[in-house]
Amino acid sequence: MIGKRVQGHIFSNRGVLLLSAHSVITREHIELLLRHGIQLSKQDIEGYEEPSTEQKKDHVEEEIHHSVQRITEYFDSIRLTRKVPLADIRENIVPALYETSRSATLYQLFMFMQARDDYTYRHNLAVAMFSNLLGGWLGMDKQELAQLTTAALLHDVGKMLVPDYILNHPGKLTPEQFDEVKKHAVYGYEILKATTGITHRQALVALQHHERLDGSGYPYGLTASKIDLFSRIVSVVDVFHAMTSKRVYRDASPFYEVLLQINKDAYGRLDPRIANLFIRKIMATLIGQQVMLTDGRMGVIVMVPEHDPTRPLVQVDGQYIDLAKDLSVHIRQIF
Repeated sequence: MIGKRVQGHIFSNRGVLLLSAHSVITREHIELLLRHGIQLSKQDIEGYEEPSTEQKKDHVEEEIHHSVQRITEYFDSIRLTRKVPLADIRENIVPALYETSRSATLYQLFMFMQARDDYTYRHNLAVAMFSNLLGGWLGMDKQELAQLTTAALLHDVGKMLVPDYILNHPGKLTPEQFDEVKKHAVYGYEILKATTGITHRQALVALQHHERLDGSGYPYGLTASKIDLFSRIVSVVDVFHAMTSKRVYRDASPFYEVLLQINKDAYGRLDPRIANLFIRKIMATLIGQQVMLTDGRMGVIVMVPEHDPTRPLVQVDGQYIDLAKDLSVHIRQIF
């Protein structure tokens, strides 16, 4: 829609003029409209034509690149000042995340959000985007969803106080270095607690996103009843994106293997309702995707069962293989 003209005046729900008739739409206009809960329809656009699939993908990738640049600037500022530019983040990043997370399939978002040489920054955007979707699937209202998205975006802000030589260390960390990395949860909590406009619940996400329901997490080894719902959501997404991203000290784990690990952790470490919902939603978007099975055969996912989404029905050479029944084979790779 950027670069197109609106047919008529666009007003907020309170009757305030946001965009005059025949105005050329800019990214800033889109962000303004989203802040007021307004989404333009086809009827609002002069001579609107539905963009092609490739155009949609290009737009999503461009928006993500733009957001990565902005969050890099904000986090670098936090590293120097220990102050969170919350108003700028809410105005320039959060609305774009809302639009982007609803403009592409889950698998496309996963591919676009793969960390390159900017893991620290891209990771925060990915966690915010997927947490936003998860919150929506769980039925959160607009206010809760906005709080969750902002908290997820800032969940790793404490890493700005961890020395770069430790964060970017190419090999295994020493126990002392790992202890320093784990302090980022407390650092982040302290930064956010001192930020005007951040709620205590949002600050808890920075503190608790490495806690696990069975008490095996850090920094305090909290158990299920003491871990906030926001923190449980961010934990699932944080694990998913961290494991599927290439890091300086290890390669990315295969996409499907990560889903299997999250499925395993759903019964002990992670919240089972959230983890299973996340897996079901991701697997549902993979219908039609080509896969390689562990026996080397190539096939296509044709159906994903509700009871065990990690073991779908796969078509191979005109035959159907139900991986929920045939336990001798599973998916090795998704293309």
